[in-house]
Amino acid sequence: MKSRTKRLVALFATLAMTASLLAGCGGGSEPATNDAPATTDDAAAADDAATDDAATTDDAATTDDAATDDTASAGDTNSTPRNETLYFAGQQWGTINDWNPFSTNSNNAMCIQQKDSSRTLIYETLFMFNLLDGQLYPLLATDWSWDDDTLTAMTVKMNPDAHWSDGSALTANDVAYTWDCNVKYESSLGLDFSNYVESMTATDDTTLAIKCKLDDAGNPANPLKVQQVLQQMFVMQKAYLETVEERNGSDKDAVKLDKMEDLVASGPYMPFFDDDQKVVFIRDENYWGQAASMWGKLPAPKYIAHVIYADNNAGQVALEAGDVDVCQQFTTDVQKLWEEKNLPITTYIDEPPYGQCATMPSCWMNVEKPGLDQVEVRKAIAMATDYDQIIASAMSNQSPTFKDVPRSTMNPTDGEQALYDHDAVKDLQFAGNDIDGANALLDEAGIVDTDGDGIREYNGTPLSFKAECPDGWTDWMASLEIVAASAKNIGIDIQTFFPDTNTFYDDITTGNFEICMNSPSGASITNPWGRCMQFLSSQYADLSVNWSGNWGKYRNDEADEILAKIPLETDQATLKEYYTRLNEIYLTDVPNFALMYRPELFYIVNESVWTGYPMKDDGSNIPPTDCTDGYGIAALYNLTLVE
Repeated sequence: MKSRTKRLVALFATLAMTASLLAGCGGGSEPATNDAPATTDDAAAADDAATDDAATTDDAATTDDAATDDTASAGDTNSTPRNETLYFAGQQWGTINDWNPFSTNSNNAMCIQQKDSSRTLIYETLFMFNLLDGQLYPLLATDWSWDDDTLTAMTVKMNPDAHWSDGSALTANDVAYTWDCNVKYESSLGLDFSNYVESMTATDDTTLAIKCKLDDAGNPANPLKVQQVLQQMFVMQKAYLETVEERNGSDKDAVKLDKMEDLVASGPYMPFFDDDQKVVFIRDENYWGQAASMWGKLPAPKYIAHVIYADNNAGQVALEAGDVDVCQQFTTDVQKLWEEKNLPITTYIDEPPYGQCATMPSCWMNVEKPGLDQVEVRKAIAMATDYDQIIASAMSNQSPTFKDVPRSTMNPTDGEQALYDHDAVKDLQFAGNDIDGANALLDEAGIVDTDGDGIREYNGTPLSFKAECPDGWTDWMASLEIVAASAKNIGIDIQTFFPDTNTFYDDITTGNFEICMNSPSGASITNPWGRCMQFLSSQYADLSVNWSGNWGKYRNDEADEILAKIPLETDQATLKEYYTRLNEIYLTDVPNFALMYRPELFYIVNESVWTGYPMKDDGSNIPPTDCTDGYGIAALYNLTLVE
């Protein structure tokens, strides 16, 4: 196990490199330009996809020439002092094309990343989600509460200290107008949450009233989704939105295409420089968060910078060189960076799995395909798969094993694991590589090889399937190869197929696949309910284009009934019964099965220049969400320069 002491030894061993870096501007490799901008949804997918892409290149990364000035020189905004700049890798993969949270064609991941833990460097949310405890922490708002036990209306109190980058007060009127515009202009967020939120109204400058949309029985459509919008929606200035509307004639498409380069925001940083090689944000010295009611000070780095690297390998070269401080990339055998190379690099946890796992990349089987519509076939594939090999090789042990954390619909955090009865589903568990058990299950079901070619048949048709994931996502590709090899041992032929990313997403969202690999949602205020929906809900089965979940089109009436009850239930004992039953269904019918546990964001930090990053059990309760997402942004206020 490495320790803080060992990391400091590595720091002293690299003092010469550190001195050079403190004089330089950072840099990294000469990146390739991404010519195809992603949609807003795709920007989030691309951010996650980059963690799966372990592609290599023969091109060596080059470093920028050292900058000797103490401040960024006029006319050379690409250069910022190294000892004032926090450099990132693995989040921004293309040239920024807008600053518009309503956009459906934005690839500005560093600024516009509206997820369960939204990225709040420039735009801010009402609250910040913390995946470590599943709680919401105050940001623009100080507290929220349901008006009564019917869960039909909510009151949110704003922080009166909050103000915009132009100095004007940020009020509940801004929040209400932001919501109205999301609905009016049909942003992705507006289209989603308008199914659950009826209205947001400012009753005064510091009070926001939220009404829930009701179903035919008069019950709120989904209180969990109403809570989710608190941490996900970027709040925008009403006066600025009115300006955007005026210059675009309130045309829906034009508003969503507006680049918003003249943006007004409330966050700790503002745009400073961007081109096809780098994006840089600069700290707002008048940021409201330095008030005693919030952080009480400004974030430590004056600049946030992200070189646009060509691939993971280029980003890793820069990380090892000290040109990257925070790296959101999957790195095979990450421990070798400090154990063998003696670099001042660390991860959130000192030992395997090194990161805080919060999601479960899974094998999804299309139950509408003959053979895969049989539970015995699905479960046999799941039982035979060698998960220990997947975790050891594809993930280089950066995942707990299913012996350590038995499979369920829950992520491996303590909070979710406590929400179901482990003993009740113990007899349904399978740890993998159970070839004898899988063969016996198929034999008993009469699914056998009748012609002696080594492949079992169902209704006279050989059990032969194609399994896919995107080309270049090498850890996922390796995982599916192991699934295929394991299946061969039980007489099932699985051939792997690795299309380009766009083809993969077209296949999975239209149901044009037999077996595929994809991740459900990670940590969220709506989980584990939201993830159970993705695993089991037939709500998604009839969608012609499905980005939401249940890609295998599984149907179970009882599961649907339980999933409908959970958002309206507040009794913890009853909720535990519901989640236990859902896990019984999941483990019995096996509509899909997890191949590994995985961090929602990878988190590797180089302490050559900055130190004080969140680490497990350091007492900070700051999650490893790369100092940018949800409550993880609190890390920016604890960073200090290496002496």
